[in-house]
Amino acid sequence: MSSCSRVGLFGGTFDPIHNAHLEVARQSLAQMNLSKVILIPSKHPPHKSEEGMTEADVRYEMVKIAIKGKDDLEVSSVEINRKGPSYTIDTLKEMKEVYGKIAFIVGADNLINIDTWKEPEKLLDSCPFIVAPRGGILKGDFEKDIFEEKDLRFLNMSEISLSSTEVRERIMEGQPVDGMVPERVRNFIREKDLYRVVPEEVSES
Repeated sequence: MSSCSRVGLFGGTFDPIHNAHLEVARQSLAQMNLSKVILIPSKHPPHKSEEGMTEADVRYEMVKIAIKGKDDLEVSSVEINRKGPSYTIDTLKEMKEVYGKIAFIVGADNLINIDTWKEPEKLLDSCPFIVAPRGGILKGDFEKDIFEEKDLRFLNMSEISLSSTEVRERIMEGQPVDGMVPERVRNFIREKDLYRVVPEEVSES
């Protein structure tokens, strides 16, 4: 990728956003020479139960707080504003019309199951995919027909172990989350008294 020519798109529920999300964004900027990374909170994630999920506008606000002062990170409400399920193919099409050259940032554990996503072949052909190590998924695991001749770009970084589920569980148990989420996000969670009621299990990328 040439310098300052491509925008990285990083989707997720971000319930809440945590330091591993931000590290993936930072590594994507540094290793893939992106002009910026746009974090996109999902409103209606097709593969996740919404029961117990924090309201989209609150999750958006947490992302906004987390990236405050970081000129190369932005947050978009494109999926929050859209009616219906938050399909990635629709988001990429919409963002490509705005930014031209884009790349999609995704965890390896999610990408490996892309055949369950809407229009997976079209999705993989739409732009490069920047892959963050997660879930014990190895580069060799992508030697499947659906990924043949697709533009997958793997980040050189330690595997991500931190999850939003872990953060929520610690808060519900009254355990500290220092070092897991940005301090401003931690303070926001305290002020809003978030994650004090046990929700349905919601897996998080």
